[in-house]
Amino acid sequence: MRTIPRTLSQFNQLKDAEEYFTFFDLSYDPKVVNVNRLHILRKFSQLVQQEDKAQDEAQKLSAYRQAFQTAYDLFLTSNSVEQKLFKVFKDKPQNVVLLSDIAVEP
Repeated sequence: MRTIPRTLSQFNQLKDAEEYFTFFDLSYDPKVVNVNRLHILRKFSQLVQQEDKAQDEAQKLSAYRQAFQTAYDLFLTSNSVEQKLFKVFKDKPQNVVLLSDIAVEP
């Protein structure tokens, strides 16, 4: 199988999760992507920031491909609530009283 050369310029034009899978020639389950789309892309973004030290374009794209696969694989066995990638999952709710905070008077 002959692979088509990819460039960072092409990578920078990608807009949705399916385009990333096509660009990196990765298989995926559409049901998993439909449920976790934003979370996969968010995790990928975090992983790419760590991988951004790759030297040349080919190495960088290879690292990006692995990071995207890692982000997708994470949501095959986990979910958005467990990963807490967005601020809404990290913030403690305001004006909420937990049952465990209520003392029972004798």
